[in-house]
Amino acid sequence: MQVLVDVPKHGKLAYCLLRDERVPRAPKAVLLAALGVIVSPIDLPAWIPVLGELDMLALGILAVQTFIEACPEDIRREHEAALRAKDSTFDRDVRDTMAAARHGARRVMKRIRSRFQRGDDFEDPYSSVAEG
Repeated sequence: MQVLVDVPKHGKLAYCLLRDERVPRAPKAVLLAALGVIVSPIDLPAWIPVLGELDMLALGILAVQTFIEACPEDIRREHEAALRAKDSTFDRDVRDTMAAARHGARRVMKRIRSRFQRGDDFEDPYSSVAEG
């Protein structure tokens, strides 16, 4: 059960370490290769029910843990402290993404409101598909 609790924490830490230029390229390449295998459409034991998915989960957990352990300890501790303080690369990227999404949503809503106020007709983008 502890493994499931650690997955999000290790995922965030791995994200931060991947983005850090001080971490050597070799561990990054190995992690990215393992993640590439996981998302690859080629899945050899997929015909075994449940096990076909569990091996990918296990590979992902193992790859992330191995990557974290391969990173320099001082850099790893620095990122762990930043994650605890909610000031990590991951936290900043999430905040920036949410701010950009809110900004984009406000722009879309503003455009829709102005079209309603002008009385513009809204075209159904699927109407031509249904007719043809």
